[in-house]
Amino acid sequence: MSEEQKGPGWGRWLVIGVVVVAGLGLVRGNGHDGATSADPTPSAAASSAPASGGAPSAAPSAAPSKASGRYDPADYAAPVRRFAAEAGVNPQLLMAILYNEAYKPHDPELERAWQRSKPDASFGIANMHRAAFDDTKPGRPFASRRWEELPDDRDLAVQAAAWHLHDLAEQLPAHPGVSLSRDELVALGYNAGAGNMLAFARGVKIGSQAQSYLDRLRDNWTKSGEAVK
Repeated sequence: MSEEQKGPGWGRWLVIGVVVVAGLGLVRGNGHDGATSADPTPSAAASSAPASGGAPSAAPSAAPSKASGRYDPADYAAPVRRFAAEAGVNPQLLMAILYNEAYKPHDPELERAWQRSKPDASFGIANMHRAAFDDTKPGRPFASRRWEELPDDRDLAVQAAAWHLHDLAEQLPAHPGVSLSRDELVALGYNAGAGNMLAFARGVKIGSQAQSYLDRLRDNWTKSGEAVK
């Protein structure tokens, strides 16, 4: 998702970061624990990838990964492989999406501070919007989870992104009339929405923002493949 792009928006993140850090410093100065993130219910994972859009049977996963200020998408290669298999998508594509969406800080406090000033902002390391999450989760192993949990549970963010990519891929025609690969079209759908993805698949010219996203995906493709080996 891309409601904020690297560039002028990055400065706003720095300002928000200073405000949040200052606020946490005041809290700690008064003798309180500065950590405010909840311990969400562990996400559920299924044992096999479906051949169609049907949901696999749910089974409890390990404890959710805890978010922190430092973030490298490659650190999440294990959940990327697991949830890509669960959703039946290419793990290299899922990892490349995480690299594309790593342009902003993924600290829970910073994300929530940004969301308070921009209510339609995205959450989690895959930058998922509320509507996309809510549309994706019915019938899935994480159906009982909430969008608000994404900043605190990175495994949940990866799982939801994997199934969203699955749903986008299901909408593509069997033989798109363009030279773009199916993975590239699905990535464009993740960034620009299913309607634009289908338009691009018909040969509609890609706009500058979507083209930038596609260029970054291609730049991240090789290291994404290495990360999920």
